[in-house]
Amino acid sequence: MRLFNKIILLLCLFLSFQIGAQNKSSIIPKDTSYNVANEFRKNSKRFPEIKVAKDILPVGVVEHRELIYTTLKNTPFGDRDLHLDVFSPKKSGKYPALIMVHGGGWRSGNKTLQIPMAQKLAAKGIVTVCVEYQLLLEAKYPAAVFNIKSAVRWMRANAEKYNIDPNKIAISGCSAGGQLAMLVGLTNGVASKEGDQGNLGFSSDIQAIVDIDGVVDFMAPTSLNLTRKPNSPDVEWLGGTFYEKPEVWKDASSIFWANEKSCPILFINSGYPRFHAGQDELIGMMKDWGIYTEVHKFDVKIHPFWLFEPWVDPTVDYIYTFLIKNLNK
Repeated sequence: MRLFNKIILLLCLFLSFQIGAQNKSSIIPKDTSYNVANEFRKNSKRFPEIKVAKDILPVGVVEHRELIYTTLKNTPFGDRDLHLDVFSPKKSGKYPALIMVHGGGWRSGNKTLQIPMAQKLAAKGIVTVCVEYQLLLEAKYPAAVFNIKSAVRWMRANAEKYNIDPNKIAISGCSAGGQLAMLVGLTNGVASKEGDQGNLGFSSDIQAIVDIDGVVDFMAPTSLNLTRKPNSPDVEWLGGTFYEKPEVWKDASSIFWANEKSCPILFINSGYPRFHAGQDELIGMMKDWGIYTEVHKFDVKIHPFWLFEPWVDPTVDYIYTFLIKNLNK
């Protein structure tokens, strides 16, 4: 009997270990290095006057956080819920909407980085949606594009509930999020960029784009000529170097998807030219097509300026003015 009990105990321990191992393997890998505290620590030495933009819900704004916009089935980490946060004016009506994509080198960061700007824009009369997407440690390009397109379709599917005008949906992004916003916004109607994630009966079309320090062309000299290591975020995200995967680097470069039917674009730049790679060429193309573009630059050497005062409020003002001007045409 004692031997039997020992066998049962060992079997239970073995099963426990197996279950633990399975649970461990289901944990999505995270890189948390890109966050407000770290960026403040790095930049406050050179800019001692900066202050962190706060997550404070304004009067007249209602929030809905951690809403599930799609569930990805049978991923390596199990069924995967993707979330978003919505900030809406309390007053009833139909408002233009903006889906906001965070940065972090496609590897780090999260949607909370966009919340201070989202709240300020909602207070001005824009429904803002801060979106979670799959980062490169979980899924490589083009997974994030499919995620964001799905979130746009969710916005139209739920437009009535959140006071969204479905004919006036724009996208913004910061840094890597800017690159994604440009790609999502300039691939309206491109079937290969849609994916199959949620609310497929609705359109993912974008009516205006805001690119905040996000690369337009991975193959422009100021981008391609950067010295890269094998673990550089763009190399990891795109699955190899330009020389290994030239077709993927081109596919992820939004400039190659621009055309005569593209929507208006606002560029907001820092003082680092490499984050604007391809921008001037695209603006020239847009002018030839008669499509509106607008550029503002903070001539300071700080990349994530949108996270801090004194730049967050003028950034919000630029975005709001641009959206009202172009979405209300």
